[in-house]
Amino acid sequence: MNLISQSMTPSQRSLSDVQVPLRPRPLARSCAALALISAVSLLTLRAVQADEASSAIIGSGNEAVLSAQMMGRIKHLNATLGASFAEGAVLVEFDCAERDAQLNAAQADYLGARETHLAKLRLEGLGAASELEVTTAAAAASRAKAQVALISSQVAHCKVLAPFAGRVAKLRAKEAETVNAGQALLEIVNPTDLKATINAPASYLRWLRTGSVVNLKSSAGRSYPAHVVRVNSRIDGVSQTIEVEAALNKSSDLMPGAVLEARFPQAPK
Repeated sequence: MNLISQSMTPSQRSLSDVQVPLRPRPLARSCAALALISAVSLLTLRAVQADEASSAIIGSGNEAVLSAQMMGRIKHLNATLGASFAEGAVLVEFDCAERDAQLNAAQADYLGARETHLAKLRLEGLGAASELEVTTAAAAASRAKAQVALISSQVAHCKVLAPFAGRVAKLRAKEAETVNAGQALLEIVNPTDLKATINAPASYLRWLRTGSVVNLKSSAGRSYPAHVVRVNSRIDGVSQTIEVEAALNKSSDLMPGAVLEARFPQAPK
């Protein structure tokens, strides 16, 4: 026993003999955590792949967000939430009194320029106008015609037409509001053209092909036959699943956003 131990009391010597455990290093704790996460992910992946059923989210093959192509005040909003409409129907109409006036002025200018050109042509035939005068008149008429076409295209933006038949899913603007160009006005969907998006296990790629049969089933027990139309070209690195799109053979009572159970009869047992 050394001099320090001799000078210590019995209680102090007993405390000095206690072994204090070393704290694990941060790197060791990180490695242990990563190992645990990897193990949990592997078990989850095996559980997903072991289950033949996958979730299928119903979406519309035709859906769009219609935006304003001009800045202006909404004069008429011919759409309500859930309302049906035909292809080409006027859904939104802007107040375009100023643009209409500009178009009328441009058409009048074009009419005057065209008549001037025709008069110059007649005078040239009589030898009373030079070729330069005729060419200048023709250029003025062409410029006036181009101005009419430009304002006509702007006036066409005063009405937002439905690109396809469907229903209104969401309104993003109100009547009498002033909106900017590019601002979203409403969302539309075609509920008769539905598709199912499925995240299937990546192992299915061994046999999954375009045209493969998919059986969809609702929570109420109703079945909807479908077939694969598209398979993604990339596997999700985290879930190890592949995104698949399927077309429904019948979907009269389904709506976009519904979640169904998807099973592939070709999947190996």
